Amino acid sequence: MAPRPIIAIAGLACETSAFTPARTLAPAFHPRRSHEIIDEYPFLRSGTPLGDAADWRGALVGHALPGGIVVRAAFEELAAEIVSRVAEIATSAPVDGLWFDIHGAMVVEGLDEAEFELLSRIRRVVGPECVVSASMDLHGNVSRALVHQTDLITCFRMAPHEDETETKERACRNLVDLLLRCRPPARPLKAWIPLPILLPGEQTSTRVEPAKGLYALVPQVEAREGVVDAAVWVGYAWADEPRNRAAVVVTGWDEDAVAAGSQLLAQALWDAHADFHFVGPTGSFAECIDAGLASKARPFFISDSGDNPTAGGSGDVTWGLSRLLTRPEFQDLDGPVVVYASLPGPRAVQTMVEAGVGATVTVTAGAEVDAIHAGPITMTGRVHAIKHGDKDAVVEAVLQVGSVFAILTQLRKPYHHERDFTELQLDPRKADLVIVKIGYLEPELFDMAADWRLALTPGGVDQDLVRLGHHRIRRPMWPFDTVFPSPPDLRARMIPASDEELSGSDE
Repeated sequence: MAPRPIIAIAGLACETSAFTPARTLAPAFHPRRSHEIIDEYPFLRSGTPLGDAADWRGALVGHALPGGIVVRAAFEELAAEIVSRVAEIATSAPVDGLWFDIHGAMVVEGLDEAEFELLSRIRRVVGPECVVSASMDLHGNVSRALVHQTDLITCFRMAPHEDETETKERACRNLVDLLLRCRPPARPLKAWIPLPILLPGEQTSTRVEPAKGLYALVPQVEAREGVVDAAVWVGYAWADEPRNRAAVVVTGWDEDAVAAGSQLLAQALWDAHADFHFVGPTGSFAECIDAGLASKARPFFISDSGDNPTAGGSGDVTWGLSRLLTRPEFQDLDGPVVVYASLPGPRAVQTMVEAGVGATVTVTAGAEVDAIHAGPITMTGRVHAIKHGDKDAVVEAVLQVGSVFAILTQLRKPYHHERDFTELQLDPRKADLVIVKIGYLEPELFDMAADWRLALTPGGVDQDLVRLGHHRIRRPMWPFDTVFPSPPDLRARMIPASDEELSGSDE
């Protein structure tokens, strides 16, 4: 019996906004090493088909909460450790495969394609014969160079990303299947098509058309004879690099099937490019609050979308909360109950912890990182709840100001689950308004909301892309440009195998 293939696991992920002053440091990646990586993914554990099919060796995987640009020193520190650990794995025997676990929208100081740079360094250690399978977020960016450096590449097919685990398992299964197909493994063909479209996730959710229908085509293409995988990326709208745009990649063994499948998906995406719209009703912050107060639906959710920390916002923009607290409807304790999540304020939280639940305190929070749109906010209220030990926030404290329950945190945190509120003695189902720094509602919140609005608020992930000031993306680009001198070239670019010389432009 042939020995099981040795597969290393490595990757760094951080969805990065170029329009926030925040910076991402190495600890934010919460790196996992060796067996910690295997333990993170149940499908790789011993006793599972994939786990038993290969000898999985964890190097280092780091996934940071989306945020500001990654400091170059942080990238170099983590990249050096990844390369060192992969090299150590390779000392015992050749590394047959690499699962490259990334997001695809990481911006690093001084680098335009951080994931490509990282993979190039790993390639110098494992050699050209190592088969690389990359799993990505559909909000990542796929350049010709990155496709060239990989042998298999795929991404999520749902937004919100309810298929994240399924996608990563698919990337690993495709890799194992290729390694067991023959030794040395043959290299599949890859067709890549970039498209001049750059839209925010809130306009490309697969809950609604046209993204719903577009992504329904993906498994149909994948099911064709001679095709291994098909993927569509909408790209990441809040970075500012030449690679930022939509893309299609189809991988397989039959050139005609691969090319035809990629062109079908690319044409479907381009045909619908002007039909994409926000996943829910939108309005200004004031309009959304007015709509919530006028509605009988409870709870009524509002997305404070411009500072969404899960899209790259700094999380500490005070613009929304400061305007909320000036509204006369919420000045009294018996006014409409509003839960606001959230605002980092480490000193405010410390003051609240020292005072204790039930105390009345005056604290100042926010705008320590991003003061572009509003400064720090000072509030006087009653300490409603305190919680220690959160993975992201570390310490959370709730301040009641009038009828508003504002969640303050030591470090920024996304609020996606009902328990995020109930563990703070808050019942979102009984609130009148629940205002969350988020874009489209994550599944648990979406199911909880009786109605909702997407507030078009300012911040590092402003939904109004045109006013942000992109200057390095390729032009023309929808929606920055609405008139194109000629239709885009939607012909398949057949990318050479990873052990061949990269040639041609990134077009």
